[in-house]
Amino acid sequence: MKKILAFILVAIMVLTMAPMALAASKEQLTMGTGGEAGTYFAVGGVLANVLNEKNPDIMNVNVVSTGGSADNLQNMAFGIYQLATVQSDVMTYAYNGTRSFAQIGAVPNVRILAGLYAETVQIVTTDPNIKTVADLKGKKVCVGDQNSGTYFNATDVFAAYDMDVEKDITPIFQSFAASTESLKDGKIDAAFLTAGAPTTSVVDLGTAKPVYLVSIDDEHIEKLLADCPFYAKLIIGKDVYGTPDDCQTVTVKATLVADASVSDDVAYAIVKTIFENKEEITAAHAKGAELDLTFATDGMAIPFHPGAAKYFAENGITVDTGA
Repeated sequence: MKKILAFILVAIMVLTMAPMALAASKEQLTMGTGGEAGTYFAVGGVLANVLNEKNPDIMNVNVVSTGGSADNLQNMAFGIYQLATVQSDVMTYAYNGTRSFAQIGAVPNVRILAGLYAETVQIVTTDPNIKTVADLKGKKVCVGDQNSGTYFNATDVFAAYDMDVEKDITPIFQSFAASTESLKDGKIDAAFLTAGAPTTSVVDLGTAKPVYLVSIDDEHIEKLLADCPFYAKLIIGKDVYGTPDDCQTVTVKATLVADASVSDDVAYAIVKTIFENKEEITAAHAKGAELDLTFATDGMAIPFHPGAAKYFAENGITVDTGA
């Protein structure tokens, strides 16, 4: 009888501990995104839902709203975020310890999982008289949160026009949602927003006031690209926001990155799940339609995660892991 009772107790312990062991083996991943009115937060939520649904035994992804690329990368350096959506240019600054990261410190543990979609530098105004970047001189212009990706983009664009953010405009530091509210209330003259177009906050602004986008002409785009080759020219069609004309601007890549500590198996599963569930992701957010293996891997300046590299290799694409 004692042996039978001992056997039963052992069996109960095994059955009780098995779910605990499974839970312990599941990687808990926090994904830094951006402001709640921006594309990062929306896309991050969609990706997390799909990843959690398809991989319940190996990962749990929790999405948080943040100050954007630089904030995400700093928190990854501190071990707070294991995943993040970031601009490809800011990611490069962080890895190399340049620009604001020269003072903050490099983030050598960041690794690329995949480029997701084109992230457009949008200069938004409700004033039809502001037609060029030069027209912003002396104006109140939102340039994103301090040290955000948007701030660096604004700095680069103004530099192409021989203008300085601190001297030639009155810089306002606000999130996407706050900046479009300020435009709506007439508190600022224009705002830089770097995000996938259409951007929710700009669409919402268009329901209250006519929206105009400021173009960057060919001469100044060429100058910008000569100094900052990670940009690419892009046209925002007039149908996107119902503007009078198409807008010529530049873009970087919205990129999903991971801390190097994320296991190879989980990194592989993340990339595989995203690219093999494109239709489901697109049904939840239009940016899913831009998922493409070539776009995901081209023109990246820092190492890929080995788990991501494995998936791309299975699809005939070799990427640099820095190994």
